[in-house]
Amino acid sequence: MTARRVVQFSPPKETRTERRQRRAIVHQLEQAVRQEPSSRKDRALPEPVMPGPFGPGLVGGGYWNLAQLSVPPHRATSQHLAGIYPFVADTGIGHHGPVVGVDLNADALWHFSPWDAYADTGDRGAFSTNVLVLGAYRSGKSAVVKTLAARSIAFGHQAVVPSDSKGEWVDVAEAVGGTVIRLGGGHGTRLNPLDRGPRRTGASDEQDEQLVRQRRAATLISLVQMTVESGSLTAAEHACIHLALQRAVARTDNQPTLRDVHEELESIAAAKTGDPELRAAASGPKFALRRFVDGDLSGLFEDESTVAFDEDAPMVVVDTSELFARGDLVAQLTQVCTTAWVQAVISDRNARRTRYVIREEGWRDMSSLASLQMYQQWLKLSRHYGISNIVILHKMGDLDAVGDANSQERNLAYSVVGDIENKFIFRTNQQAAGDLQTRLDLPAAHVDMARQLRQGQFIAYIGQFAYLVDAFATSTPWEHELFKTDEAVLGDKADAGNVNFDPADVDLIWNSPTTQGDELV
Repeated sequence: MTARRVVQFSPPKETRTERRQRRAIVHQLEQAVRQEPSSRKDRALPEPVMPGPFGPGLVGGGYWNLAQLSVPPHRATSQHLAGIYPFVADTGIGHHGPVVGVDLNADALWHFSPWDAYADTGDRGAFSTNVLVLGAYRSGKSAVVKTLAARSIAFGHQAVVPSDSKGEWVDVAEAVGGTVIRLGGGHGTRLNPLDRGPRRTGASDEQDEQLVRQRRAATLISLVQMTVESGSLTAAEHACIHLALQRAVARTDNQPTLRDVHEELESIAAAKTGDPELRAAASGPKFALRRFVDGDLSGLFEDESTVAFDEDAPMVVVDTSELFARGDLVAQLTQVCTTAWVQAVISDRNARRTRYVIREEGWRDMSSLASLQMYQQWLKLSRHYGISNIVILHKMGDLDAVGDANSQERNLAYSVVGDIENKFIFRTNQQAAGDLQTRLDLPAAHVDMARQLRQGQFIAYIGQFAYLVDAFATSTPWEHELFKTDEAVLGDKADAGNVNFDPADVDLIWNSPTTQGDELV
């Protein structure tokens, strides 16, 4: 096919001689492509049925042989024309980390690793390794987080679930060769939330002891605050808890348990000498911890741990599904204890191990002011410990369960969640859409988009950029069967409407390297 026009680009710095030479070349090209007028027969067009400009249209309802059709030019705003401009595709986030899905704006595979994003000093980088996952029920958020965690194992990242309240992560951990710690249900497993944990590498003795003391005190205060009727502690009760902890540490050679602290509180309350106000204040914390020693939570957290954290396992899951059936208070107490135990054993910045800490029902970690303050500090220090906290919520309204309206606890909970820079926003309902704009300051167009997302699709906010990702587009049948959570309710209908790649197709798209003998191909 011969060109009809010649497009020329003029260099910015061109002499007169060069300009004349270029014009001469363009003139030759135009003469070369010029064609003689062709007839209808040469163009293989049919002759009109009747001669003349109108043909049989006037009498037979046929076509009209009118003059050349004049098509008016298309007019639109620059905003609408950007949709057909050929160079508007996003460059994407890059190719570091595991494949999570397909970037629908860039039409390319979407990779994500919070540590690579934090290490990126360019425009696509992030200032935090933590991720907020927000979405309605059955929006696919749990399956996407499992996909990210399972695929990250090949990159050397460990996944830790401090409290699996529904037992959804047990099959995933067993499938990838991880470790499952089961609490309750007659398993006889105990975790000590006051465990000291490993020594912080590079920290002085004073700094290390101060960090351990603060974490233990915050755990005790959180447990007592959630149990007492008032929900808050007096200054005397705070002093009792610190005194009992100090005595338990000295008596047990720095290996205290909840039983030891409970015994020290009983000793303070029964003492005949000393401050009478302190003796009276020991009664509340004593009865609060008695629940762990002799009550419905006995045999779980009151003595030394019977299991150890497996640092070499690709995934560690603490299965608390047997305990969550006992009520919300038991669930919150359990989550505080398991989270404190996990934090004690993984908070070493020189361990050189990157970990996801996946917090299902993340609002349960914010049940008191002390736990909120500890939670906030943990999020700030996570990048120093090589940790990425994934906080999962159904909606921002979940935080209304924290404290009273306009209380310090609730305001702090909204502030802690709002400060998480990286966000995965899944489909949301109409009632929760307003909170996305008021609480998270998302654009109105993105809020409207979030209400129309399909299952497995989410808007990812990484640093200063947003991405529209379809995670289920890259799911293999093995992953789909392992990660789905609706089969108990929907049965065979759980698979309806899901399209998954065949493993061979994924390998073809991903272009994974293969080996022949000892050589990488």
